[in-house]
Amino acid sequence: MTVDVTPGTVAVYTDVICAWSTVALHRFYAARSRLGLDDAVRVDHRLFLLEDVNSFPIPMRMLNAELPVVGQLEPDLGITPWQGQPSDWPVTVLLANEAVRAAKAQSPAAAEQLDMALRLAFFRDSRCISMLHEIVDVARGCDAVDAGALAAALDDGRARGPMMADYRAHAGEVQGSPHFFLADGSDVHNPGTEQHSSDAGYPVVDSDDPSVYDDLVRRAAGMPR
Repeated sequence: MTVDVTPGTVAVYTDVICAWSTVALHRFYAARSRLGLDDAVRVDHRLFLLEDVNSFPIPMRMLNAELPVVGQLEPDLGITPWQGQPSDWPVTVLLANEAVRAAKAQSPAAAEQLDMALRLAFFRDSRCISMLHEIVDVARGCDAVDAGALAAALDDGRARGPMMADYRAHAGEVQGSPHFFLADGSDVHNPGTEQHSSDAGYPVVDSDDPSVYDDLVRRAAGMPR
């Protein structure tokens, strides 16, 4: 199967609990604004469910080892290891990802805003985004999101089936989170960043080039390379 991408959008397979994709999306949005293409290009958020891929709960120790490395790539995001009680750690973020999918039914802008707000709620503010009330509270802080409509969508589960169907259909094509797919048929996993895992279990960044996002945005907008 191939990923169907509408011109003027870029489909991004990711998970809200992925720090690498949080940096990638931040850079994509920054490049889009810098190029004056905020109204010309939208992100189509799609799920790559890491807890399902890995078949284990979100691991606190593994993620806390990763975050100081990833966080230094974009310090302004305020990414930090978990500051809350271990008992408050979100072992699943399926509902948070479902919320992003539900917000997408309101508008692409709503999905973009809620997705980043949920990421920062976890990575910066150490909020337990597996909880329904936390997700809805985060949504209330997003001016592009109708939080009441979102809560209703989460109550009746209308976004879960389509989200999971797309995830299952394309999981074999996705290399990891984040994976960008463009309407021209091209795709790229974790743009501009190469890394490997050390023997001690923490990631090591081999190279990092944020400038690749300008080209990625231009291609998503259908501009010549």
